[in-house]
Amino acid sequence: MRAWARGNLSGLLVGAARKKSNDADVSTAVWLAGLAVRTAFIGILIVITARVASPQIERLWTLLDTPGDLIRVALGFAVCVWLVVHLFIVPKDPGGYRTWLYLGLVLLPLTVLCAVVIW
Repeated sequence: MRAWARGNLSGLLVGAARKKSNDADVSTAVWLAGLAVRTAFIGILIVITARVASPQIERLWTLLDTPGDLIRVALGFAVCVWLVVHLFIVPKDPGGYRTWLYLGLVLLPLTVLCAVVIW
């Protein structure tokens, strides 16, 4: 290996180690709060989507009579499945939990208000 390549490689390793140590400074409380806020937000979105996508007719068997209801229920089901899948995909970087914590302070009350109004 040439000298410049070894020097370049060691510089990359040191830079990666520094970056990793700075990003890993998220405390357990921030991690837990960010995860809780994210889970609550996505859970409330699932509830809102299920409520909005519910059929206008009381019985589920009459969905085939009205194509509008059938399309609304199918799209609502797809969105709910997509949200449930994303519920189990957690952020990979520690900064994501901090971001969810900060955004959750604003978004969570608005989402709860929207759910109450829709219900």
